[in-house]
Amino acid sequence: MRQPTAGEALAAVLSAEYAAIYAYGRIGVRLTGAARESAHQAEAAHRRRRDALVVQLSTTGGTVPPGRAGYALPFPVTDRASALRLAVEVEERTAAHWRAALASTTGPDRDQALAALVEYAVRATRWRKTAGVTPPTVAFPGRPT
Repeated sequence: MRQPTAGEALAAVLSAEYAAIYAYGRIGVRLTGAARESAHQAEAAHRRRRDALVVQLSTTGGTVPPGRAGYALPFPVTDRASALRLAVEVEERTAAHWRAALASTTGPDRDQALAALVEYAVRATRWRKTAGVTPPTVAFPGRPT
């Protein structure tokens, strides 16, 4: 199987960022207080990465995949528990895309991928702690299970 180019890997990551932003729209409405604020901050972080990727891909001649109007969620988000479960999954899935991009990138692009992987792994750990999930960490963040 052919390894994707850096541009292809970053385009795949951009699609994952779009999906994360969509999911946080569903997550935030089911949370209150500090958890809701954390969801807003997480959504803003994904938006910043999305925006940076759009600029980066546009200026380097890469393909900028369009965002979709909606994304299928892996399960219904009906309460606090399911919102927290989805927040963990969103961070894990997005981290997995950034982890995959590590193999195709070099230099600043690779640094960017590693920074995102670490950020999302930390955020997933925080969501697990908020949800009361044990253990709160995973051995290899972003690695498919």
